[in-house]
Amino acid sequence: MPIPDFQSIMLPLLRFCSDGFEHSNREAADVLSQEFRLTSEEQKKVLPSGRQRVFDNRVAWARAYMKMALLLENTRRGVFRITARGKQVLEESPDCINLAYLRRFPEYSAIRGAQQNHQMLEDTSCPAGDAQEKRHRESVLTRHIWLFVKILQRNFFSS
Repeated sequence: MPIPDFQSIMLPLLRFCSDGFEHSNREAADVLSQEFRLTSEEQKKVLPSGRQRVFDNRVAWARAYMKMALLLENTRRGVFRITARGKQVLEESPDCINLAYLRRFPEYSAIRGAQQNHQMLEDTSCPAGDAQEKRHRESVLTRHIWLFVKILQRNFFSS
């Protein structure tokens, strides 16, 4: 099985947190790598930068997006737990959680709202491959540049 994309990690990560306790990034990545039955080689695979493991990076992205939707909250650096909203989502027993699912939450939409004029990720299904990951990286970079320009315009060029 290939290393899952970050959207495929979202629901298992939220289920992992369902106990209500605080969890570290390392703990979550270790447990989820077992759940996804990653090989030792897959667990050790690093990003092209060589600074982070691929799976750890994808767990971090899944966590970041769910935090935007207030399904998870940071309790301190590198430590997080499920929120009441996260527990409510699990009670609904969704088939998967992905970016399309997260758009139902106004806080997530507000954070991502600055990006509405740009092409959104094709995220109607949980399974995805490397092409989607590449689109995601390109899209995120484009959106960050666009948001930076808007902030500059608002702060320095508005009257």
